[in-house]
Amino acid sequence: MGTATGPNERLAAFGDELTEIHHRLQEELAALRGDVDAFLDGRGGRPRELKEHCLSFCAVLTRHHTGEDTGAFPLLATEFPELRPVLAKLAEDHQLVSGIVRSLEALLGGIAADPDATEAERVRRELDGLTAILTSHFAFEERRIVEALNSLPPGAGTTESLLGLPMDARG
Repeated sequence: MGTATGPNERLAAFGDELTEIHHRLQEELAALRGDVDAFLDGRGGRPRELKEHCLSFCAVLTRHHTGEDTGAFPLLATEFPELRPVLAKLAEDHQLVSGIVRSLEALLGGIAADPDATEAERVRRELDGLTAILTSHFAFEERRIVEALNSLPPGAGTTESLLGLPMDARG
């Protein structure tokens, strides 16, 4: 990581910031999974708190993917045309994730105070699906575009304009 020499220079390159955002999102998803498991096992939380946690995580994740789709991806497609097929695949992943997020939000929005085993299993399956796709998506994205993001000059934008989240956003 370099040191900033002027007011408009970043301390970290955009690709490194992307990796950090992904790490924070994975931590938050693990915390959400812990809360869901505790609730479904009768060990904690109320449906409203669980829904709020889910909505908060889902909003941050959606903001990140929307930022990439409207910020980083168009810029990378212009600067690195050879990445266009990769960027199209990543945008497709974003749509898949969006569908899972909507399904999870609906499930948790209607969850009973004392869910039966079938309802609990449906919620866990959705979370498992979201975890699996995000793990794969984040790893693929980092392998394929971090280097290109790191090569962008500081004036290319801000972390928020390119990646959807400021570096201090914790969701």
